[in-house]
Amino acid sequence: MILVRQEIGEVLRDFRQQKGRTLRQVASRASVALGYLSEVERGQKEASSEILASVAEALDVPISTIMREVGDRLSVLEGLQTFPDVVPDDLVASVDAELSLR
Repeated sequence: MILVRQEIGEVLRDFRQQKGRTLRQVASRASVALGYLSEVERGQKEASSEILASVAEALDVPISTIMREVGDRLSVLEGLQTFPDVVPDDLVASVDAELSLR
């Protein structure tokens, strides 16, 4: 069974480590108890939207980026294909051509 809280925790941990920050630093900056944040990262506790927003701010990462990464990981776990983050060139060309006709 796929647990969203585990994916959220892994994404938060990955971003924290990429930023080179300790659990203590992020917990302090987010005004979250160290033990609680540790449990969130390990997927043992559900984080409220307020906690997620505080941790995202402490990491200097938009919450939308965190949630997009969580969604992408869930899609992979579900065996679904992820959508590209960029618009295909042929679609851009067709939109540009259409707009130039106006």
